[in-house]
Amino acid sequence: MIQLEEISPKPPKDAEKETIKAQTAELLEKLQELQKKLYAQAEYSLLVVLQGLDASGKDGAINHVFSGLNLLGVQVTAFKAPTEEEKKHDFLWRVHRWVPSQGIIGVFNRSHYEDVLVPRVEKWVQHEVIKKRYSHINHFEQLLADHNTILVKCYLHVSEEEQLERLQERTENPEKYWKHSDKDMDVVAKRDAYLEAYEDIFKHCSDVFPWHVIPADKNWYKTYAIAKAVVEALEKLPLAYPVLRSDS
Repeated sequence: MIQLEEISPKPPKDAEKETIKAQTAELLEKLQELQKKLYAQAEYSLLVVLQGLDASGKDGAINHVFSGLNLLGVQVTAFKAPTEEEKKHDFLWRVHRWVPSQGIIGVFNRSHYEDVLVPRVEKWVQHEVIKKRYSHINHFEQLLADHNTILVKCYLHVSEEEQLERLQERTENPEKYWKHSDKDMDVVAKRDAYLEAYEDIFKHCSDVFPWHVIPADKNWYKTYAIAKAVVEALEKLPLAYPVLRSDS
């Protein structure tokens, strides 16, 4: 069982920055080649789920890991609070329609896991509802697996100290003003409740696709860890360029 307090949000002590950055560059080159095969073959799809507390670095991860890919084969979706239309449907409706089609790498900035996270912490629904949603999520992810969609689920693990520093930067750096919300500190105050909710997610929603806990205090290591998880997932697939066909 994953206990977040036992996992450091910092890089391993033996991780050397320049070495890791060089390895990351190699991984990103591999990712580009694997994406070409995935797109050309069009038999499998990959869905990368990025979850984490505010300021854990989800936006930066998307930019650094996926920006070098062929954009025709990448689909990025960000999930915020449900709209009025989305509230009229089951909680997976708004998510399922954005699952990548065969040949595509999809990236979710937040995901269906928000619906067993925020409502629980904010006490908007009963715990029995959350437990049922765990089961629905597992069935949903099994459905995706049965249709050749592979999930890489990443929790970006950031320390409270680093989180507060990044949130403060949003009030000081003009390039990041747009990210600031007065509600950010309300969420920080509930940090322990959110971490507990994430630990329950790891416990109940890991059978089909396991979670990767990504140390996220240092961006250079976060990028490496996510790239490594994505490359390893694609390398397990029997990817190949289609053979030449004759029209005759």
